[in-house]
Amino acid sequence: MSVVEQFYKAVIINSTEVNDFVDKNTKWHVSAPVNEVSSMDDWIQACWLPLTKAFEGIERRTFISLSEVENDVKWTFSTGVFVGNFNSPLFGIPHTGKAAYLRFTEMVAERDGKIIEGYTILDMLDLMEQAGVNPLRKSLGKSGTILPPSTLDGVNPPFDSKEQGQITKQLVIDMLNELGRFDGESLSSMKLENYWDPNFIWYGPAGIGTTRGIEDFRQQHQGPFVFSFPDRIVDHHTAFIAQGNYAATGGWPHMHGTHSCGGWLGLPPSGKYLELRVMDIWRREGNLLKENWVAIDLVHMCEQMGLDVFAMMHTLSNGNNGANCGD
Repeated sequence: MSVVEQFYKAVIINSTEVNDFVDKNTKWHVSAPVNEVSSMDDWIQACWLPLTKAFEGIERRTFISLSEVENDVKWTFSTGVFVGNFNSPLFGIPHTGKAAYLRFTEMVAERDGKIIEGYTILDMLDLMEQAGVNPLRKSLGKSGTILPPSTLDGVNPPFDSKEQGQITKQLVIDMLNELGRFDGESLSSMKLENYWDPNFIWYGPAGIGTTRGIEDFRQQHQGPFVFSFPDRIVDHHTAFIAQGNYAATGGWPHMHGTHSCGGWLGLPPSGKYLELRVMDIWRREGNLLKENWVAIDLVHMCEQMGLDVFAMMHTLSNGNNGANCGD
């Protein structure tokens, strides 16, 4: 069991062993509305206690967890869901009194067996959707359940040699370089068919949704995004790792771009230069990428546009008994 999983096991049962897995100076960064916390005590108060109060009997179910050492630091990327009975509000999101899940994606750094830094994106829009109070437009892609890898081998993925991970990482690098060849006019100028399986599945966050195949991806996410952020740039990798057929990267922030055109998420252009907190995990099958789990802190992006998603949610919840304003 990884240090990250041991840490969460201890946190869930409120064990004093938690301190065995974290450094005294550990910092944790969480998606909006929590944002930056300066210590583990702050993380407990600002993030974990609200989660455990909202989700009775909380469990952490991990779909994917891969690790690699970079510059004497072991990085672990994970994704999955927190599950529990949603019996109390979370950050103002009204409880349903039913089972609910909260999707998480994380990158965690450890040294000498102790966590020194963590980054977590929680899909708050998806939880709002489960509660019937998502104030943004419905996802163009499929909303709802995010699946684990079709091979069900995402936790500590098998690998024959380190070279397998390098093959996966290089394929991802080549694919990302291809995305940079967009001519500003035609989405087909990016030859994704050279890197993606024809039935490639892109598991996006709520607000965007899941897409299957290149054309669905272009219509339901890529087109609205690249035309709304024409000067976008991936300019920071906090970590970029690979293990077997899996690779992962992310940054805090990971991208920047000017929201200069409308259409993305159904929102008008704000004209603001935004930073994007993003994490990606890919699975390779043969010579092509087959699946991609993507976390984006959309609430934080909206904050930078001048939109308070939680205030909008409160207005919606109080005004029309939870009907989605996009209906």
